[in-house]
Amino acid sequence: GGPNDTRIALEYGAEGVGLFRTEFMFLGRETAPTEEEQYEAYRQVVRDMGKRPLIIRTLDVGGDKPLPYFERDPESNPFLGWRGIRFCLDHPEIFKPQLRAILRASVDEAGDPYSVKIMFPMIGCVAELRAAKAVLADVQAELQAEGQPFDTEMEVGIMIEVPSAVAVADQLAKEADFFSIGTNDLTQYAMAADRGNAKVADLANALQPAVLRLVQQTVSAGHAAGIWVGMCGELAGKATAVPVLIGLGLDELSMSAPAVPDVKEAIRRLKLADAQRIAGDVLQLDTAQAVQTYLANL
Repeated sequence: GGPNDTRIALEYGAEGVGLFRTEFMFLGRETAPTEEEQYEAYRQVVRDMGKRPLIIRTLDVGGDKPLPYFERDPESNPFLGWRGIRFCLDHPEIFKPQLRAILRASVDEAGDPYSVKIMFPMIGCVAELRAAKAVLADVQAELQAEGQPFDTEMEVGIMIEVPSAVAVADQLAKEADFFSIGTNDLTQYAMAADRGNAKVADLANALQPAVLRLVQQTVSAGHAAGIWVGMCGELAGKATAVPVLIGLGLDELSMSAPAVPDVKEAIRRLKLADAQRIAGDVLQLDTAQAVQTYLANL
């Protein structure tokens, strides 16, 4: 969510924010926001959340979210182009101030840490994660040299939304503190189906067996390395999908605020052994329709 959504999420019973989008500060304006502008915005949200977990995703533009103040060559397929972490790594003058602002907002006036975490979007390989972490390390060194306090133990995670990231999830898990599976983009890329195209809407369904197996692989790789694995995207907010998601071993679900009560109620009614049995059954099904029918009949 954005800044106004955090308080609403708490009212609905959320226990934290699993995906805080930062694009709102960069879009619809003539110039990029300054470090101070970003710091003030993050600080307000962090204060609203108190010590509850707050995962801030770094700038995720490109594709359907271009920045008006950057010249871009036309891309025949922007969803497979210069977006997410790729854009940020090419523009440290945008990336570094954002990281500085997030780090500065991660502690209170006494220097005590909140529970802020950083998440990089669209990571497709280990080299990209290492490059992003290197920029973060540079920024941390700058702040230390300036005497600026920040949370030195802050967790750094990644979105898993590209099939290549699932294929090397075991390697990524050695260098990330957590995974968050972005089911909207992961489905789109895995099924080669534009989620905005009605003609392929049946394919762009996160309950496709292929997508559920990618989720299973990601959770297994994360847990084998001792890191936690969450999910954000439309699937995470569907109460009917809760049994299979819990059964697959997901540790955290992030959803729009109004979905929180129904999802929490679905979790309360569930026994872990039943969820694991359901997930095992679902992984044997071979069509999205069969999965939907199975879940509807629980």
